[in-house]
Amino acid sequence: MQLRLHNGLTRRTEDFVPANPERVTMYVCGPTVYNYVHIGNARPPVVFGLLARLLKRRYPNVVYARNITDIDDKINAAAKSAGVPIDAITTHFAAAYREDMAKLGADEPDIAPRATAHIGQIIVMCERLIASGHAYAAEGHVLFDVASFADYGRLSGRSTEDMIAGARVEVAPYKKNPADFVLWKPSTPDLPGWDSPWGRGRPGWHIECSAMAEAHLGETIDIHAGGNDLMFPHHENEIAQSTCAHGGKVFARYWLHNGMLTFDGRKMSKSLGNVLVLHELLEKHSPEVLRFLLLKAHYRQPLDWSDTTLQQARATLDGWYRVLLDLADVEVSAEERKVPAEVESALLDDLNTPQAFAVLARLADGARSAATSEAKHEAKAALLGGGGLLGLLQQDPNIWFGSGHAETDVVTKLRRERRAARSAKNFARADEIRKELAAMGVTIEDKPDGTDNVIVRERLVETIGTSSSVKSQLSATAQLSDKVDLSN
Repeated sequence: MQLRLHNGLTRRTEDFVPANPERVTMYVCGPTVYNYVHIGNARPPVVFGLLARLLKRRYPNVVYARNITDIDDKINAAAKSAGVPIDAITTHFAAAYREDMAKLGADEPDIAPRATAHIGQIIVMCERLIASGHAYAAEGHVLFDVASFADYGRLSGRSTEDMIAGARVEVAPYKKNPADFVLWKPSTPDLPGWDSPWGRGRPGWHIECSAMAEAHLGETIDIHAGGNDLMFPHHENEIAQSTCAHGGKVFARYWLHNGMLTFDGRKMSKSLGNVLVLHELLEKHSPEVLRFLLLKAHYRQPLDWSDTTLQQARATLDGWYRVLLDLADVEVSAEERKVPAEVESALLDDLNTPQAFAVLARLADGARSAATSEAKHEAKAALLGGGGLLGLLQQDPNIWFGSGHAETDVVTKLRRERRAARSAKNFARADEIRKELAAMGVTIEDKPDGTDNVIVRERLVETIGTSSSVKSQLSATAQLSDKVDLSN
């Protein structure tokens, strides 16, 4: 099946045909390392890392670059506030970013260029743009002349007036046009800077990515990807300066953009106090649950994040790991874990992860009903193979269920309470707990010796936020590794 991708530049889903099948290139905008990233920042590396994984199954040489922006006004402010050198901030948070991405199973880029290592290339690109009449120097600045590029605005589909308003551009006397953007700017003695033909200064944000992409991938790249919040002005400006610096050559042939995250239906923002820091989430939740949720919705759609969706993600993975636990005696070698064609076909259709998850659910159902040893072996191999491509289901099920997360602990404690109620002949309370467990997708089979078996454990309690008994159980659990917010 042909890989098809939605190209933001043409606004169509197209067959992906690389310029050179022997060297496929992809650039993904990475973080500005001045603090820990929020959960929304994790969606591009997880989603487009999966795309890199898919590409590497089909092409012999894929070069995936994801940059680090380590010079920026926000970094300068953070360093000044902490009273430390700039590189102390960038080194620390770049390392934290790499560690957090590794925990999420985000594919490591082949190249992770840093802006500060490409100052020479940035200066050369500025000089080329000035020489070709697409940029000009003014008062220590170098600015791109937007009027010199007729296609400016094509990616975002915005008018010049909308772009000026949307970018909240600085109206400065040295600009020819308010929409002109900075390629190079002067640095005061207290700020980091490099010598240049225009005086000591530092690069603007947009040209950093253009220079790094050129240095490592070439003048024209196959895929450029990032969040849809970067479409304007960042990606629009990249197209303008790269196209003009390369004599009119196409900068990126396919543009991919992922949707934004919301929290309980509202935009994440510092003013609302609902920004979720990934580093903190990884301390509270299984990284695999976070990865599952980041992939659950189609990448181009918005993704709502909430305690309920987290619990539902945990429940789905619990159900699939339960299948693997039940098939623990079925040996499947690494070579036998083939990716099912249906899973790969779903991903080849513009990274249709919801469809891929639907296939995994069917595979899990098939594994549950498998009767013969051959059928069990085939079903387990398919489930592990499909999960492996998606970066899921590769843990030992015993470790998974022993990880101490909230849903598993609640079920265990409710079962203990129910057994105690039955021993005390408090059958009314025992029946109440049975109903609560049933609402969680947990069916209990009582045994004559007073113990019980879990015979169905498919889905999570969607009522975990409203059930008073579950709330009390959670509140009383001092060992919970997930500190679940029970206030709503």
